Amino acid sequence: MEALEPFVWARTACCPPHDGAGVRWRDKAWDLAGRGGDGWSSLLRVPLAFTELTFWAGQQPVAMGSLRQVLGAHEASHRSFSQQTIPPSAKYGGRHTVTMIPGDGIGPELMLHVKSVFRHACVPVDFEEVHVSSNADEEDIRNAIMAIRRNRVALKGNIETNHNLPPSHKSRNNILRTSLDLYANVIHCKSLPGVVTRHRDIDILIVRENTEGEYSSLEHESVAGVVESLKIITKAKSLRIAEYAFKLAQESGRKKVTAVHKANIMKLGDGLFLQCCKEVAARYPQITFENMIVDNTTMQLVSRPQQFDVMVMPNLYGNIVNNVCAGLVGGPGLVAGANYGHVYAVFETATRNTGKSIANKNIANPTATLLASCMMLDHLKLHSYATSIRKAVLASMDNESMHTPDIGGQGTTSEAIQDIIRHIRIINGRAVEA
Repeated sequence: MEALEPFVWARTACCPPHDGAGVRWRDKAWDLAGRGGDGWSSLLRVPLAFTELTFWAGQQPVAMGSLRQVLGAHEASHRSFSQQTIPPSAKYGGRHTVTMIPGDGIGPELMLHVKSVFRHACVPVDFEEVHVSSNADEEDIRNAIMAIRRNRVALKGNIETNHNLPPSHKSRNNILRTSLDLYANVIHCKSLPGVVTRHRDIDILIVRENTEGEYSSLEHESVAGVVESLKIITKAKSLRIAEYAFKLAQESGRKKVTAVHKANIMKLGDGLFLQCCKEVAARYPQITFENMIVDNTTMQLVSRPQQFDVMVMPNLYGNIVNNVCAGLVGGPGLVAGANYGHVYAVFETATRNTGKSIANKNIANPTATLLASCMMLDHLKLHSYATSIRKAVLASMDNESMHTPDIGGQGTTSEAIQDIIRHIRIINGRAVEA
């Protein structure tokens, strides 16, 4: 490729917002002398509602060096999560647009830190920020769903559910998952360096069915004082999540899948789920299959968690087990999660905790949110960027002075982020500022 003269890039949206025909862009390269040129077309992409000028001074933009060194099972598993969901292709200039939903509590401040880390790591991602609240207005959640359908990938904080609203008001988080058919919730509970916990060497993949079960929002008061809440289990969705779990185990090099259920009591509902898991297991003879009742599962997790490898379960049990496992490795501030469908993917913290009590106090642990953003980058096939940020996060965890109060330290969020940025500079071979 011929060397380019010094230039800047101008990008302009040339169609009105919400154009049903799709997204069209007009980009021109301008050298520093002010001459227009054809050069590369369309380096960056922005949401339709914005017109933006972005400057890249100097020669042709230099891509980051390859950092695709495997970080053991932690790295390999994250790359396997999204292989069953087709990621969107890069837009103009190799950049991606991702929907960002800050959410409530500590979400907004942590999303600002994600942007800062991405900027220092030169990550080729632009965020389209959409705010969703827990109030009764439906427009905000509709806008968020439209944005995710447009971009196909989102990074979100948790949206608090307002319990003072009438029963007809549904959880915004649940609406997102069901509207986009994000059927597989996946979290990776793994012991992290520098975090002292009762159990060591935990490495569990949890696959939770995300769209039915007790979270179907089907309940009513049949007579005064008597409430019926329906649990929906279908063969199609049970087979789908079981297939996802076994395929994930196969792609991640895992040896065992455990189905968690309560089929001894709910013989039809959980019995169907268990039968579907057995049916899928028969197609994967190289993977050991076990099943365990949910109450025994929680006891086994807190006494001997190392026995578990991949776990698959219906919706409610997954919510409980996710939180138990997060507690085993240090708490909600350390574990990332992802929600996958056939088309869309949404990344968030594993426990979906708003952290409202510590919001705006500069003590929130940024680890889970940053690791979720790394999972998102792996999904987008931006593996080198995911690797450098993940390495920096894990390296910072080794420094106890950077630990936030939730894991026994006295560090602040800002200090932890600055230390992570310092490690990114070291990993990427750039000079560390004094």
